[in-house]
Amino acid sequence: MRSPTVRSLARLRARGYLCKVVEHWNPHARVRVDLFGCDILAVKVGEPPLLVQTTTQSNQSARIAKLRALPSTAFLLRASWQIVVHGWKERGMDETRLTWKA
Repeated sequence: MRSPTVRSLARLRARGYLCKVVEHWNPHARVRVDLFGCDILAVKVGEPPLLVQTTTQSNQSARIAKLRALPSTAFLLRASWQIVVHGWKERGMDETRLTWKA
């Protein structure tokens, strides 16, 4: 089975996005470091930037809660960025789009 990140990259590229993985391993601290809580930055002409957190479906709600707790999430949504969480299961994916509420 392919990793959630690989699966999300394939889905985004099939939809015409230019994608970059923005998560990396810091061997000194032994932690994963990502961009604003997300794994992938995707851009498409005529659309706002898209940040994607990709995970397994069983971990999707925890990732959503983590993103909602970050101050950067509200800021990016107010700046018209899109943030989605891809929750992959063996056959298929659920996508949750975060929105900003005034």
